[in-house]
Amino acid sequence: MKEEIRVILADDHPLIRQAVSQVLTASGRVTVAGQADNGREAIELVRSVKPDIAILDIQMPDMDGFEAAKIILSEHHKTRIIFLTMFKEAALIKKVFDLGVKGYILKESAVLDILKCVEAVYEDNFYLSPEVSQVLLESQQETEREGNLTPAERNILFLISKGKSSEEIAQEMFVARKTVENHRSNICKKLGITGNSALLKYALKMFAENGGN
Repeated sequence: MKEEIRVILADDHPLIRQAVSQVLTASGRVTVAGQADNGREAIELVRSVKPDIAILDIQMPDMDGFEAAKIILSEHHKTRIIFLTMFKEAALIKKVFDLGVKGYILKESAVLDILKCVEAVYEDNFYLSPEVSQVLLESQQETEREGNLTPAERNILFLISKGKSSEEIAQEMFVARKTVENHRSNICKKLGITGNSALLKYALKMFAENGGN
């Protein structure tokens, strides 16, 4: 017989907690040892019941999941963390795993993924919702494409993100406008995008994620 897995749930939406709790309890292996609706309550629950796994929402009142996870991981080295969230931005997901979180699943697929995630994390493995894995794969491919850009092309992308026109970029870089237009065309080919609107959108996203660098 498989070992019992004890978890706590923290989410400020009671219906989410109820749905997840029902799925886990129905497995016959997982016991929901407590529920909380914010990060502070989650920390107190972990301190009192010492669960194998804490399942946390990221966005909660009073204290968010990030802060709660930091405290839980620092105080209870045997308690593993799963984030149950609606956020699927690559930068956020990477930040989560840098923190030491073992699982990341989306609320939209929680009923399908939660039990598999809990069992994997209990065995000290990582688990991601399939859609999250796809987001990370696309982010990695995007990073590789960006690595093919020359310094001049990166600089032009940065200036595009600042709303500069080709004429303004040419003046700032002391080159002909035609040179800038050629660079823009090459950037689009390397990044696999088409049109000025798509290029601006990509530039804004790229430099927002990189902190403007």
